[in-house]
Amino acid sequence: MSIAFSKLKWFRKQNDLTQEEVAERLGVSRQAVAKWERGESLPDISSCVALAELYGTTVDLLVRNLGEEEQTGDGKYVFGISRLNDKGQITLPAGCRRVFGLNPGDTILILGDKDRGIALVKIEQNNTDFAETPRPSKEDDA
Repeated sequence: MSIAFSKLKWFRKQNDLTQEEVAERLGVSRQAVAKWERGESLPDISSCVALAELYGTTVDLLVRNLGEEEQTGDGKYVFGISRLNDKGQITLPAGCRRVFGLNPGDTILILGDKDRGIALVKIEQNNTDFAETPRPSKEDDA
């Protein structure tokens, strides 16, 4: 694993913070935060812990270079991370959309397993019956 800190600016922006606000909360200078984000210097371990707490993540996710697509060689990928917005939406990383041929307007089936997580499956355009199936109303439950 390489330590790259390539996502520090991304985490800061996702949390709607300025470099000055991050610096104030960590007790460092704004210039230090700027240098970390540009890769000119690295935060010490106590700053890493404080950054992870501030951004609501783990030190592990903070220091991994998740900005780059990784392929494991067996058809599996690590595309990075996305954050759910206040409307419950996510943006899939560009590499993910490219690899799986996802385009605006495509229909996606969402599957879930409490133990294993969520899966997204692209539904071919000629097979959109899944998206058209009406959901049962609350009156049907009565």
